Amino acid sequence: MKPTETEQFYTVFADSNRVIRGNLAQVTQSVRVLTITNGTGTVLVFSDKTGQQIDIDLRINSVEIPEQLEKAEIIPQRRPGRPRLGVVGKEVTLLPRHWDWLNLQPGGASVTLRKLVEQARLGSRQKDIIRFSQEAAYRFMSAIAGNEEGYEEACRALFASNRKAFDENRQSWPPDVRTFASTLAAQAFGPE
Repeated sequence: MKPTETEQFYTVFADSNRVIRGNLAQVTQSVRVLTITNGTGTVLVFSDKTGQQIDIDLRINSVEIPEQLEKAEIIPQRRPGRPRLGVVGKEVTLLPRHWDWLNLQPGGASVTLRKLVEQARLGSRQKDIIRFSQEAAYRFMSAIAGNEEGYEEACRALFASNRKAFDENRQSWPPDVRTFASTLAAQAFGPE
């Protein structure tokens, strides 16, 4: 099966060893086998995108997962806005002076808010990439490396964007944990 752009991948760790990376069906099958063969060891699954630890429901047969995803019917809620254009209406609360200013702008409040949000989104793109990478690495590290030597120092270095200190404080960590933390933190230190 060729991965699609939107397909989510996960990485499985048995204790401190990286075992497999794959889609949900592959990972579920692997976790099912590992829970039997690993005995009292710990099996953890992490999202490759967010670093978030996830739970796998072993009651579901891994063959059924793609079928369940295909059969899932997503029913969109009818909301105010222009759905054909991708515009969704939600509530925004502002002070009266903000509404007054927005209503005086060409195109009205909605157009002005969309322009302001788009401008802010584009202007903060690099900061967002750094923040997402820091948060993903931190989630993973706190779940699996919290008792490792240098953990707190590595976290501080991660959020201070200090790559050298981040790498130095993870030297004694198990190799697979160190490598996956580096993968998740790849963009946390900004452009080279």
